[in-house]
Amino acid sequence: MVDYIALAVAQLGIPLSTIIVISIWEANWTAIAMWKSARNNHLVWFIVFLIVNLIGIPEIIYLIVTRKKKNKRKR
Repeated sequence: MVDYIALAVAQLGIPLSTIIVISIWEANWTAIAMWKSARNNHLVWFIVFLIVNLIGIPEIIYLIVTRKKKNKRKR
């Protein structure tokens, strides 16, 4: 049986720990963005996050653009 993970690590020259960290980073941002897009009824964004994996960059942009401004108290 072929160990595909070891083969990919050897060919890419990227340590396995780095791949694991990037995978966790991606999964975290994707989960947050998918949750927010579902709560905001943004179906297109939800589908984009489901299909596209770009190390969390579209997810972070979506979260920044759609965040609600906090109400500032007037003194």
